[in-house]
Order: sequence, then C-alpha cells, then structure tokens
Amino acid sequence: MASEDDTLTPSEQTPDVDDTDDSPAPSTSTDPRQAKLAALRKRMAESAQANRRELINESNAVRSAARNTAKLERKRKQLEAMGEKMEARETGEDLERKKNWEYSIEDNERWDKKKERKGRRADFSFTDYDDIARRKYKKDMDIFKPDLASYNAQRSAAESTSQALTAGTSSAAAEDLYRDADSFVYADHKPSEDAIDRVIGKINLDKDKRQKRSRERDEDEGDITYINEQKNRMFNKKLERYYHSHTKEIRDNFERGTAL
Repeated sequence: MASEDDTLTPSEQTPDVDDTDDSPAPSTSTDPRQAKLAALRKRMAESAQANRRELINESNAVRSAARNTAKLERKRKQLEAMGEKMEARETGEDLERKKNWEYSIEDNERWDKKKERKGRRADFSFTDYDDIARRKYKKDMDIFKPDLASYNAQRSAAESTSQALTAGTSSAAAEDLYRDADSFVYADHKPSEDAIDRVIGKINLDKDKRQKRSRERDEDEGDITYINEQKNRMFNKKLERYYHSHTKEIRDNFERGTAL
C-alpha cells in the first residue's frame, strides 16, 4: 500500500525547512555611542586625577607657607633679642631689669602664682593613682579654661533659692544645677558654640599628644617582667616608677634568696 506522501504531487510536497538564521551578522565595528562614552569616562578620570594633583600641591604650598612664616617670625624675634642685648651692652644697662619695667604688678603676681602652682605639681614624690588623676584634672582645667562666669551665675541663682528648697517649694535654678538620682530631667542642656569649640580643641590637643608620645624608644628595660606588650608592660612600668625605691630591697633579697 502506497504511503500518503507518495500520492502527493511534487508541488504539493512540503519542502525541507532550513535551520540556518538569515538575520544579518552583528557588526564588529564599535558603536559610536560606546566610543563616545569611553572617551567621556577617560576625560572624567583624567580630570579627577588633575584635581587631586592640584589639591595636593595647594595643600603642600599652604603648609610650606605656614612653616616659612613661623621660621621668619622666630628669626625676627631672635634678631630683636640680639639687637636688645647689643644695645644694652653698649649703653651699660641691665637688660633683665629693663624688661621687668614692662610688666605690671598684676602680671608679676600672676607669674608668681603660676610658678608656685607649677612647683607644687612638679613634686613627684610617693603618690597614688588618685593623686595622678587630680594632677591631670588640674592641668586639663588650666588648658580647657571653663566658663566660670556662667557657672558662678547659675550657682548664685541656686544659692539664692536654697531657702525656698528648705521650705519645701521647688526651685528650677537649684534643680538644674544640682541634680540627683531622683531627677527626671535629662539631656536638656544645650551648650554654646564657644563651649563646643573648646571641647573639640581639647580633644584634638590630647589626640596630638598621644600621637607624638606613642613613638618607639630604644631603651634597655633590663629583665622582662611583663606578659604582653600593651597593658601589662605599661602597668609594670608605672609600678616601677612609683614603688621602685620602696620595694628595691625586698626584690634584691628575693633574687639573692635571703628573703624570709
């Protein structure tokens, strides 16, 4: 029996389907828009690098100008001091006495108080950590310079209403200045811009001091008595600084084996 395809005429038979894609092949040439985008990106990178170079050069120029200005100022003061010494030597005057005439009695009293305070704080005898904290606080207050005028005004207002507190009535000035654990007032104080600037300046000053003090020092520490480089080493150095003269004999006896 003949198949169905054999009975069809050649014109009626279904031609074979070609699987090849007749769509045009992609062009290998770069799209003009992509080329323009690449050129813009290149120009942007070059501009950013040029701006960074100019910024670095300007910063270096400002630093160099500041250093040169400070250097010239130091040289100017040195020349003035040398000129005064030469003039005093030629005229036979006492230069120290001549300079002292420029200071008033108030300046002299302030200078004497400053020297006396500095002498008291320079007494590094046997002490403890509480005394060190007190010294550090006093020194920080001299640099920080708190607003004592505003504090004294608040204190006087609080003291003037102390009788009202004793009588049982409330006083806003006293409660704001002297708050205790039972107070519900919290975070209502808004410092002034000057106070914020003083705090920021003190923080930056402490940060600079820590960075300058953290340099490595080549020194002979002798026997190693610490178990780590950070906390225990510094703690042992502080103990040795304050208690070395009091415990030297005991440690020597332990090393010789003569301790009881």
